[in-house]
Amino acid sequence: MVMAEERVTSPFLEGNFAPVREEVTAEDLPVIGELPEGLEGMFVRNGPNPQFDVIKNYHWFGGDGMLHGVRIKDGRVSYRNRYVQTEAYKREKAAGRALWGSGLGQPEFDNPNGPSRGNTGNTALVWHDGRLFALWEAGDPHHIKLPGLETIGTYNYNGRLLHAFTAHPKVDERTGEMLFFGYNMMGFDMAKQGAKVPYLQYSVVSPEGEIVLTTPIDLPRGVMMHDFAVTEHYSIFMDLPLVFDMQRAMRGESPLYFNKDLPARFGILPRHATGDQVRWFEAPPCYVFHTLNAFEQGDEIVLDACRMKDVDLGALDSSIAPTPEDRRLVREDGNQVLYRWRFNLRTGALKEEALDDQTSDFPRVNDSLIAYQARYGYTARFEAGNGMPESDAIIKYDLQTGRHWVHEHGKGRYGGEGVFVPRPGATAEDDGFVVTYVYDRNTGGSEFVIINAQDMEAPPVARVPLPQRVPYGFHGAWISEQRIQAQK
Repeated sequence: MVMAEERVTSPFLEGNFAPVREEVTAEDLPVIGELPEGLEGMFVRNGPNPQFDVIKNYHWFGGDGMLHGVRIKDGRVSYRNRYVQTEAYKREKAAGRALWGSGLGQPEFDNPNGPSRGNTGNTALVWHDGRLFALWEAGDPHHIKLPGLETIGTYNYNGRLLHAFTAHPKVDERTGEMLFFGYNMMGFDMAKQGAKVPYLQYSVVSPEGEIVLTTPIDLPRGVMMHDFAVTEHYSIFMDLPLVFDMQRAMRGESPLYFNKDLPARFGILPRHATGDQVRWFEAPPCYVFHTLNAFEQGDEIVLDACRMKDVDLGALDSSIAPTPEDRRLVREDGNQVLYRWRFNLRTGALKEEALDDQTSDFPRVNDSLIAYQARYGYTARFEAGNGMPESDAIIKYDLQTGRHWVHEHGKGRYGGEGVFVPRPGATAEDDGFVVTYVYDRNTGGSEFVIINAQDMEAPPVARVPLPQRVPYGFHGAWISEQRIQAQK
């Protein structure tokens, strides 16, 4: 048993990374500025939030999932936050303490509760077929009911979900399909007596919510594949050299490491094809956490994403990174910038170029243009010289002209991923708003902010001070009031 005095300390448990433990419901919140006319719906963001003091180790990716939601309805604003009630969350809540460490991938083979916490549901959200899902890339999605943020339970598509569900599925709003993948870094399933399984599998969900295709895609080794991209006719997979090594895990080290001797490989597969039809393109080694979008242009597939030339996931782990200098998500040598690849399906040529030199991540487009050419993209800028993943601004890119605009949150103020919300009745791609949570280090409080996407350099059109601090998190979604009322 781990004693209380062995409680883990980490920069990722301090400041605005520190968890909040109370689940709050607050109505009729004050508004600074004016809410956009006709805008009704709910912004929900996911992120890690350990429910108990952490034991053994802590990686920022390892905390219990917590949802923070702001709803606008009838000109009034409300807030609530709720844990994603995963199986591990419920077991620890019943025990009244943490049962597992929160490292990244180091199995606890001697733990009587099992080798790992498993599905935390802490990473992202997706709306499809009338349901909101909280996602974690190595397990089943959790069905979430709005507006209360109650966890209904895991969702496995009537038993047809045969592999892990990525944190970053893609919904094509023109066809209604959802495309997703699941990866297994070990190549075997511990729950099935070590049965061999593919490193990568790909599935398609119909507009009616039925899995209509599942196919394996051959990979030479286990890798961490966090995201992918889709176009109108293709899906694009990234076999990047952040590889898995079981021997490292057995030594208590991070099982994931960046192998600079391996190339980056991009696999392009027709959307409804079997995995043996994938076509691979090789590029210099790099890593991508998140893609912005992809589209087709003549003979070419164009992919935009935030590229890093190097990555060290151990930088976020309290047991692996021994000094503050080691604990860096966005390292200066990582050079994480918006980037473009062009894959020519006729000639086999690959071209690549940086679209900016500014460090940023969490890229988003207008969701209605996922899989199609979008003119505008939005990323969260990371503060220069700050080794921690704190975003001091949102950048809007004009991908057609190369121009960009920056919305700075202000001195000592830090936000996160900016989610685009269309203005009711909008006809232009960027006619709408970018919403996010902003933490103010000067006051210790948090706000929900609404930014005019067509005037990014102006102050927010509305700010909503929140009744409690919202810790830094990962990915969010806007769900319109119409969808909330029609949910299943």
